[in-house]
Formats: sequence, structure tokens, C-alpha cells
Amino acid sequence: MSISTASTPAASWQNARSLYPLYSSLAREFAIDLQPCLELEEALDSPPAESVIEAENWLQTMDQRIQVHQLRQFLQTSPEITEDILRELLVHHLSKRQRTDHDRDKVDFLLVQLFSQQVTFDISDSDLSIAAVASALDPVLGAFEVAEPEWLSPLNDLLSKAESAADLNALFTSRIIEQGREIKTSCGDRFFEPVALAAFARFGFLVRRMFFRLMHQDLNVILVGLRELDARGVTALDCRKAQFAADEPVARLRMICQSWKVMFHAEYSAGQPLCILVDLRKAVELALANSAEFDTTQTKTKAAAAGAEDVTANVEAGTAEQFAQEFEVSSSPAWDPDAVTGQDPDTQS
Repeated sequence: MSISTASTPAASWQNARSLYPLYSSLAREFAIDLQPCLELEEALDSPPAESVIEAENWLQTMDQRIQVHQLRQFLQTSPEITEDILRELLVHHLSKRQRTDHDRDKVDFLLVQLFSQQVTFDISDSDLSIAAVASALDPVLGAFEVAEPEWLSPLNDLLSKAESAADLNALFTSRIIEQGREIKTSCGDRFFEPVALAAFARFGFLVRRMFFRLMHQDLNVILVGLRELDARGVTALDCRKAQFAADEPVARLRMICQSWKVMFHAEYSAGQPLCILVDLRKAVELALANSAEFDTTQTKTKAAAAGAEDVTANVEAGTAEQFAQEFEVSSSPAWDPDAVTGQDPDTQS
């Protein structure tokens, strides 16, 4: 079902029937107190007009109760979510006559979520044009002229800026996520124009992809750094800035980071957990620098006493080889998509 075919009472009823089990699950998951919809419970094939209206009102009430972060969490973790469900949700929100900021944020997330399930992970960033995204989303958005308006050009500037981010900290402090959100907010109803929806879906997907690359990169840096510290005899770090202990065991930090590799598939943004990741990398890099400085001083002393003046050069040379990655990260990491709202590049991207 696309937006163009969702305006008839029959299509509206079919859409409501498709979404009712999902909304009921959401209500149970997040303890949303709302009576079941009797009309949708009966699930008549040809209901009277009054039943269609009641069903639409019930869904509208649920839309007001369901927060964006709840929808995001549920759709990214529930095994019952399919592409068909994502399309039905998109059609439902895009077909509304009056849309709120929450509807915009949900549509924004749903577009990226749906597109991420349709695109192959080996596709390059350069091949992800607006036309390519529009083609993938054609079943929902329908056919339209893909001519990017000038007011959407700042999105490309932000993407270029994001590509130059060396790590998560750089991505967050550049405010790319927040600026993208500001563009979405400022464009008002133009956000729901098909070409804009395709452009924002592309922007959100690419930012999400960059986020995961940098997240895995930071985790790799932390893990190999912890392994190097362990090899140097360092057993604990001062990680208070990352909300850990002043003498946090290196072994425990490695175990936590391995678990984060899985946990951070759920969402992306500058939320508290990822701020901890950024701060933990800083703590590890500081410990490595301090340890290297200490080792260098000790080595110079021993070298002077032994007359081996070339030892220091050997110790300081080529630490890159020691930093073999603890786990492999593909150029296009898979996620079951994905963002945080701690601020989502959802959040929002």
C-alpha cells in the first residue's frame, strides 16, 4: 500500500487491521493504559463507516501515547517486525491530514529503518543517491520527479562534514546530528514532500552508517589499547570521567566493551551510553600515553647504564603493529537497525 492508495475507507480499514496487533503489543510493552478497540477486535471484512472511524480514532489516541523512543526501541528489538509492517506504519503516518512533530520524527525514523532493510550492505556511499533511495521507497512514496530543491542542499554539506569526523567525539561535537534535526524542524510541511522524504531518508541512513563505523572504530581503539595496557602490566585505570571507578580493572573494561559491541546495534545518538564510550577512549589513550612515557623513561635509564643507546628508538618505534584490531569491523557494519536518543542522530537523525 502506498500513500496514494491509502485514502479510501477500505484501505484505511485494512491499514488499521494490519497495525492493530502491533499497537496492542506496544501498549503491553510500555504499559500504555488504553482499552482495546472492539471494532478491530472483531476484524470484520466489510465494517460499517462508524467502525472505520472508531478504529482511526483508536489509532490516533495510541499515536499520541506512543513516544518516538518507544517506537524506535520496539521496532529495532521485536522479532515480529517485517518490511510490510514498516510500510504500513509509514503509510499510516503519511496519510494523516494533520501531522504533529511526533509524526514527523516517527516518519523520519521509519524511512531510515525501512530503507536500511532494503539496501545491500555492500553498496557504497557514493551510490546512495536520492534517486536510488526514491526508487527503493517507491512502494510507499510512489513515483515522483527526483529534483533536489535548493533548501535541501545543507544536508549534503552536513554529510561532507560527517565524512571528515575522525571519531565519535568529533561526530558529536560537530553538532551534525543537531543541525540535521534543525533542518527537519525548519522545513515544516515541506518535510512530507516525497523528494524531501527521500533526501532525509538518505541523510539519516548515511549518518547512521557513519555512526556505526566510528562506534566500531572507537571500540576497537579501546579494546586494543586495553590489551596493550595489560601487556605493559597495567591492571587498572582511572575512569571516573567515564563514570567508572578510579581503579577500574582492565579485564572488566574489556568485557564491558565486548558487550557494548552488541548493545549499540540498537540505536545511535549522542546519548549518555555513547558519551561514556567517548570518555572511556580518552581515559584509555591517556593511560597509554602515561604508560609509554613511564616506559620510555625507564628504558632510557637502562639503556644508558648498559651502553645500548639504540634501545629507546626500538621501544618507541612502530606501535601501530601492536594495535592489531581485537575484532574485525567491515566497511559497512551490519546492524539490526540504526541511533539513541540520547539524542538520536535520531533521534534524531
